[in-house]
Amino acid sequence: MADEGALTTGITASELRPLAPEFYLRRADEVAPELLGRFLIRGARGRRAVGRIVEVEAYLGADDPASHAAGGRRTARTETMYRRGGVAYVYLIYGLHHCLNVVCGPSDEAQAVLVRAIEPVDGLEWMIANRGIGPEPRPGDVGGGPGKLCQALAIDRSLDGVSLLDGELVLGEGRPAPPEELVRGPRIGVDYAGEAAAWPLRFAVADHRHMSRPIMRGRPGRYNRRS
Repeated sequence: MADEGALTTGITASELRPLAPEFYLRRADEVAPELLGRFLIRGARGRRAVGRIVEVEAYLGADDPASHAAGGRRTARTETMYRRGGVAYVYLIYGLHHCLNVVCGPSDEAQAVLVRAIEPVDGLEWMIANRGIGPEPRPGDVGGGPGKLCQALAIDRSLDGVSLLDGELVLGEGRPAPPEELVRGPRIGVDYAGEAAAWPLRFAVADHRHMSRPIMRGRPGRYNRRS
């Protein structure tokens, strides 16, 4: 069973230490499960907020029909995906909600991991104010979805392409979730991708209350894995 506490106290300096650059230089489906339990740290206007990552989705670049880079597509918006791993790819969906992705792999691979949900750990009052919700949010109200977490942490297109190693947006060591606490299943909202819609590339901390949507347990679909 996942840790369902509301807030974590006593964050240590080592837990806030940025992940090493080499962490990102792998396939997105390798990086994704290892992001669970890590800290997403946002600093802005003299404030700091921290969320524990509890749900992610991997996108595998040109060979993934659900990816923005499917078939090698390359546009002004997606150019950030083609950079060396370790930077943020932020885009706007439906003209309303921002989504934060972690770029993975070497340059020109265009692989990324979408951060789908966080558990608030520090700076809750600021996150609540950014979300415009009541002072006693239910689990998932603050960061239980890619749009929600970006609003809570004031993440927008101005952060597209920033390094995740330092500055206003950092991924910290946190407390990695053990493998036995993880579940996986199909990604959300990619029905247009044909059989790739069933690929089990959504990863989460099992039964966590801050997830955007539960993962149905069962036989996972297959997906194309390049060596």
